Amino acid sequence: MEAGSRTARAADLPSLPGIEESADGLFAPLGIVFPPGPTVIETMIEEGADILVAGDPPVGFAAVREVDGAAHLEQIAVRADQVRKGIGSRLLAGVLARAAEAGSPGVSLLTFRDVPWNGPWYAARGFEELPEERWGPGLRGHWEAEVQAGLHDLGPRVVMWAPVRPSVS
Repeated sequence: MEAGSRTARAADLPSLPGIEESADGLFAPLGIVFPPGPTVIETMIEEGADILVAGDPPVGFAAVREVDGAAHLEQIAVRADQVRKGIGSRLLAGVLARAAEAGSPGVSLLTFRDVPWNGPWYAARGFEELPEERWGPGLRGHWEAEVQAGLHDLGPRVVMWAPVRPSVS
C-alpha cells in the first residue's frame, strides 16, 4: 500500500464524518450543497466498507467496497484545510494498490463530471468514463440510487473506471 495511507483503526472512525463535512464545504462555491442526512462515511462504516486513512490523526480517507466483482471507490475526502498537499493522490494510490493486491480487475467510481477535483482529477490519474453498456447491475443500482437521492440534480455525474495490474509477489 502507498506510504501515507493505512487501514483505519476503530479509534479513527469517529473523526471521519467531520472530515467529510469539511470536504463537502468545498463544493458550496460551485452551488453544490449536499442534502442533510447521514454522511457517506457513516453509511460506509455501518456497511463494513474498507476504509483507508491518511494522517494520524486522520486528515483524509477513502472508502471502498466491492461492486460487480471489482473495487468501487465510494468516496475520497480530505479535510478542507489540508487540500492540495497530495493527500488525495496518496489515498487513491493506496486504493489502487489494495485493489491490485486483492486481484480486482480495476476500480470504479461515480463522481461529478465537471468539478475540477472530481472527474478531471480522476481522469488525470488514469480513470476513464465507463460507457453505460459496460455497467454491471451494481453500478446501475448505484446510479439509480444517486438519481433517486437527488445527487444528479446538483450537477452532471459520470461513472469512471481504471484498470489495475495484478500485484506480483
